[in-house]
Formats: sequence, structure tokens, C-alpha cells
Amino acid sequence: MLQGKTILLGVTGGIAAYKAAYLASALHKQGCIVHVLMTQNATNFINPITFESLTGNKCLVDTFDRNFEFQVEHVSLAKAADLCLIAPATANVIAKMAHGLADDMLTTTVLACQCKKLVSPAMNTRMYENPITQDNLDILRKYGFTIIEPSSGYLACGDTGAGKFPDPEVILEYVYQELACEKDMAGLHVLVTAGPTQESIDPVRYITNHSTGKMGYALAQNAARRGATVTLVTGPTSLKPPAFVDVVPVTTAQEMFEAVTSRSDAQDIIVKAAAVADYRPSCVYEDKMKKHDGDSSLPLERTADILQYLGEHRHPGQFLCGFSMETQNMLENSRKKLAKKHVDMMVANNLKVAGAGFGTDTNIVTLITANSEAELPQLSKEETAARIFDQILEMQSQAHA
Repeated sequence: MLQGKTILLGVTGGIAAYKAAYLASALHKQGCIVHVLMTQNATNFINPITFESLTGNKCLVDTFDRNFEFQVEHVSLAKAADLCLIAPATANVIAKMAHGLADDMLTTTVLACQCKKLVSPAMNTRMYENPITQDNLDILRKYGFTIIEPSSGYLACGDTGAGKFPDPEVILEYVYQELACEKDMAGLHVLVTAGPTQESIDPVRYITNHSTGKMGYALAQNAARRGATVTLVTGPTSLKPPAFVDVVPVTTAQEMFEAVTSRSDAQDIIVKAAAVADYRPSCVYEDKMKKHDGDSSLPLERTADILQYLGEHRHPGQFLCGFSMETQNMLENSRKKLAKKHVDMMVANNLKVAGAGFGTDTNIVTLITANSEAELPQLSKEETAARIFDQILEMQSQAHA
């Protein structure tokens, strides 16, 4: 995903400097070429040797270090960089970058960089909330820097509030967002549905299915990383919401219908990956149903067919993609759905095939359109999501040619 990308990691002199070691290690494991630049103050919190051991590259502190190849090093690094990440960033270094000061290796290199720059502030709450610091952050935003908002919590100084260094996984999501994919979906609005729905029987019981939401979440994440503006309408799952996605949680099929249809007009692409209940109890009991001897029946009624509604009310140029999970006659049944529901593509899989279906980390799908069938091999759900959007973009390109 990040293989071969060159990342400059700037580490400044705050107590959170030691956490940058995790970032350096994680990026190196992703196949990145990581060059760490430290301020002199940062070396009081963590030794440069740590970063050299984790990245395999010399950690740079001194602008006038004579132990380097015959190049103007801060310029050569700036040219090579795909991304510059300053984490943690102290108020002092933020002020320097905002006003173009370049008095050490880190700030000199940042000033020479033309790549995307991410800044993760970490400092005392009162320093962070000081209007001067906030003005400096606004200046950085004006010049194209992305500011990673700090967390709130207990700080090393004993205060509690904003200014805490975010979880490194949060920072890594910003890196993935910038570098993981080409932005071939920039400007597109995409809505994805995911997960199961739950249809209440009484305050204790409900009808649902085995969907975990993994496929839908992978689709939303892939679209976001490719630059799309993404809305994820999701039933109840245990998954962490994907970053940079507008998440709309729902529970019932009717709630999902309303959430999707109220937003559908604004979408260029809609992918219906959710496993929506086809039926719900005709009556929801106010109190828990008591068991009794003998058999019992539960009257059911049909839920609204979201994909059918979308197919009948789509606007010109909107792309609709549905999912079809079958246990028999997969291609035949999926083709019938494609025609009946007026959609552009149906993603079909068979629940009984190993490596596909609910709860797995992989999938085996066939992409069905009016004129073609393309069976994909077993792939991770992330790779499957990418292939689905590749096909959608190709079909859109052909339609506009």
C-alpha cells in the first residue's frame, strides 16, 4: 500500500517524541523509505540511534553535519519526499514553520519541501489553546498543511485537556489517506451501505443475519482513500468506523431506507453492500413475549426494497451497484436482480463457497453487468473493494466517452 514511498518524519522536542518511534517502525514495515529529522531538543527525549535502528537510515539533526553524501542534504531529501510528517510538533516549531524560519535541519527541509505536509501538534493545553498558536496553525492550513487535531486527556504536565498526542494509529490513517491510493475518485460523491439490520420482535429479541459489515466498510475506506466524498450508512457492527468517512448508524431496514433515500440524490455512485432484512415482525411487542407450551408463529411483513427504489428513482448518470448473496443458481438469480432492480452492476457471491460470504476476511465475487461477467479470484475484502471500484470507474469512463 505504501511500498517505496519516501516519508520525512520530523520529530520535535516534546514528551511525546518517544511515540514517534512507533510511527517510524510502522511506516518502515509498510515498505516506506523513512528519513527521520530531529530537532536538537528532541534528542533529549529519545536517542537518534533508536530511529536509525528502526528505519535503516541516518537520523539527521545537524544541518552542517559533514558525514553525508556530497549533496545539499535538506534539498535532496525535500525533492525525494512523497510526504512530510511532523509528529509531534511543538508550539515552537509550528511557529517557525508558519513564518518560514529555517534555523535547523528539520525546519530547513520542511521549507524546501513541495510535497504534502502533515502536522500533529502536541503540547500543554494552554499553549495549544493560546490564540498565537491557533493563529499559527491557521497560517499553516492556509499554506496547504494538514493539521491532525490533538486528542484530549491527561497530559504529562498534569493538566487535562486538548493537546495530547493522538493515538499513532490515527496519524497513520492520515498517511494512508494521502499516499495509499491515487485520487482517481476525487470530486465524486459515494454512498455505501454495510452490515446487517435488526428488526425487533420485543424489547429483548430481534431478527437479524450474520453480516459483519466488513465488505461494506472496505468499500467505504477504499473510496475515501481514492479521494471520494463518502457516506457510509451502516447497520450495527463491531467494526471501527473508517477514517475520513461520514458514518450514519442505523438499526432497522426502514431506518436504512430513510437514511439512503434522503441522501441518494446527491450521490454519483451508490453501492448497496448491506444485508438488509427482507421481512420484519408485523407487530413489535411492548413487553417480553413469554414462552408457552406448544408451537408459536410470528407474523412477518415485507420491508421496503431499497435497491429497487433507487433503481426506479435514480438521476441521470448515477451509478448503482448491488450485492447478491446466493446459495444456489448464483449467476442466474443475480442476473434477474440486475434487470429487475434497474442497476448497473451486481456483485454476486455464493455463501457456500469457502473464502466468501459473511464474517470472512476474504471474498470471491463475480461482477455482473448487462454485457459481461467477470469472476474475481479469492482476494482480501480490501482488494475486492478496489477491484469493484476499478470496474465502476471503467464503466463510467466508457459511458462518458
